[in-house]
Amino acid sequence: MPVSAGMSFLCHMGKMMGLDYGSRTVGVALSDELGLIASPYETVTREKEGKLRPTLRRILEICRDEGVDRIILGLPLNMDGSRGERAEKTEAFRELLRSRLLSEGMEPDIILWDERLSTVGAIEILEESGVPASERKTYVDKIAASLILEDYMKNGDKSNG
Repeated sequence: MPVSAGMSFLCHMGKMMGLDYGSRTVGVALSDELGLIASPYETVTREKEGKLRPTLRRILEICRDEGVDRIILGLPLNMDGSRGERAEKTEAFRELLRSRLLSEGMEPDIILWDERLSTVGAIEILEESGVPASERKTYVDKIAASLILEDYMKNGDKSNG
């Protein structure tokens, strides 16, 4: 590992959470305490897009249980870098999450991070690992969250959100 990769996080000393927010699922990944390793954690599912209370409750539980102090929320920009409907919904989710965290006495940073092609990358990892297509949905969101978090950990000083 090059000396510069992740060195800015060595004094971070707290876990980071990566989130891949989708219409029916939120992929969750967590870092280690030093912010060097991103690992898939779980996929939070909901029945309808607007039913966010249980999703927010679960994310808060994870933040509390795991000592998360920074959340990296994937921002689904269009390929040309513009913001479409999914990006707007993600930004609205960020504000709901921030409000809910504050109401629970938690104040982690919530950073929007360009997530273009994270799901594509997750699918490629699953294909290369030999996971059957019928089982990929089980893993793709939390792996995408892990890729978002990993990208942030490598390039974190260049904020884009």
